[in-house]
Amino acid sequence: MAAFERFELSGPNAHQVTLDRFVAACQADPRVVAAFLGGSYARGAADAYSDLDLCVVTADDMYADFFADRHSFLRQVGLPIFLEDYRGRRADMLFFVLADGTEGELALSPVSALHRMHVGAYQPLLDRAGILIDVLFPPSQRPREEQVETVRRLIMWFWHDLLHHFLTPIARGQMWSAYGALDDLRRTCLDLVRFIANPEADLDGYEQVERVVPAERLTPLAATCCPLERGAMFRATREIVGYYRQIAPPLAQTYGIAYPTQLAQLLSERLDQLEKLHAR
Repeated sequence: MAAFERFELSGPNAHQVTLDRFVAACQADPRVVAAFLGGSYARGAADAYSDLDLCVVTADDMYADFFADRHSFLRQVGLPIFLEDYRGRRADMLFFVLADGTEGELALSPVSALHRMHVGAYQPLLDRAGILIDVLFPPSQRPREEQVETVRRLIMWFWHDLLHHFLTPIARGQMWSAYGALDDLRRTCLDLVRFIANPEADLDGYEQVERVVPAERLTPLAATCCPLERGAMFRATREIVGYYRQIAPPLAQTYGIAYPTQLAQLLSERLDQLEKLHAR
C-alpha cells in the first residue's frame, strides 16, 4: 500500500475537512483501490471559489457494489443538500453541495477504466496497489470523423437557428423566443472558437471559456450582449453573423466540409431586410 502524506489545501477550511473525511472513508472501504484529487487544486490554481474534484477507483469486481452504495459513501464525507448523478464521457459522476457549502464532484471508475476517468493533473491520496505510480491522464483523442461531424453540425445548424429560432420569432414579435435564439447563436460561435483553440476540449459554450480561448478572440462578442429590445437584438445578431462568417468558412475548408454559401447569403439578406422593415 503506497502511503501519502496528508494533502494540505490552500482553500477554505471546510474543503480541508471534506477532503480529510473523503480520504478516511476511502481508507476504511476495502472496495477502494485508489483515490486522488483532480481539478484546480491538483493544478495548483485553486482560489476561494474552487470546488473539489474527488476521484475513486475500485476493484473491477467490486465496482457494481460500490456504485450501488455511492450515495451512502458520499454521506460519510458530509451531509449533501444537493446530490445528482451524471454519466460523463469518462466516468460515472456525482455532483454535490454539502451543508457546509462545499461544492464538488465525485468521479467513480473501476481499475480497468482508470486511464479514461480523468484528464490532466492529479494528486494521489490513496493507492493500495500502486496503480497511480507514474500514471498519466492525457486528453482523449477524438477520431477525425467525430471532429468533422462536430464542425459540420455547428456550421450548418447555425443557419437553421438563425432562421427558425430568431428571424421567425422576432418577425412575429415574440421577443423572448428571439432573445433566447440570439444567445444560442452566440454560444455556437463560442463553441467554434473553442474548437479552433483545442479540438479535444469539451464544447460547453460559456463554461470556463476563458481557460480555452484567448481573451482577444472573445472581445467582438461582448458587444452582442444587449437589452431585450428589437433594434439592439438586430444589431447584436448582425455582429454575431459577421463573427461567425469570419471563422466558419476557413474551419469548413480545413475539415473538408462544404460551406453553405447560398444559404448564408440568403439568410443574411433576410436578416438585413427584416431589420430595415422594423426600423421604419
